[in-house]
Amino acid sequence: MLAAEQEVIVSSLQGRPASPWLWLAPDSVAIGDDPPPRGLRLHRRGDAFAGPLQCRLPLPLPTEAFGSVVVQHVLDDGAFHELLMECARVLEPGGRLWLFALNPWSPYRAHWRKSAQRARDPRDWQSRLRAAGLHLAGGEVRYLGPVWRAEPTAAQPPSVLAGLRAICLLEAESRVAALIPPAPVQRRWNTGTAPA
Repeated sequence: MLAAEQEVIVSSLQGRPASPWLWLAPDSVAIGDDPPPRGLRLHRRGDAFAGPLQCRLPLPLPTEAFGSVVVQHVLDDGAFHELLMECARVLEPGGRLWLFALNPWSPYRAHWRKSAQRARDPRDWQSRLRAAGLHLAGGEVRYLGPVWRAEPTAAQPPSVLAGLRAICLLEAESRVAALIPPAPVQRRWNTGTAPA
């Protein structure tokens, strides 16, 4: 499951190489392919984060410092509001957030049933992203992870199988409203005639 996500994460970060990135991961699993430089990868350790930087919330990172933020299953335990607000704060205008969460409709949920992780409906995540001031991007929710049949059948087309995958991927952007320009000045041309 994490391997399938890692391919998407690395390709997403490589697609935006100019900006620094922040990757919040569930554990300290090694990164496979080399992500672009200028990034910070932290993993959850209880209610804190570990890695090159040891910290708790609020994140000791500058505002609007990252062009990409990856949130990989660190919100599945319910501590999401403050962390989503922090992610929105550190994301630069035009920056992209990728949120990986458990799919509540997947039969794979039996694997995390007795853990502290909780799966939420993708619409709930979308409303939480909007509440954090982010705008949904990337179109539909994408689904990743294992499927139960290798090939779709006529009774189960690929779109049905996609909704049964273990992971939901949502994308959001940080947008800033542009300033409203002043009203144009009305010009009056002098025609050379004197007023009556």
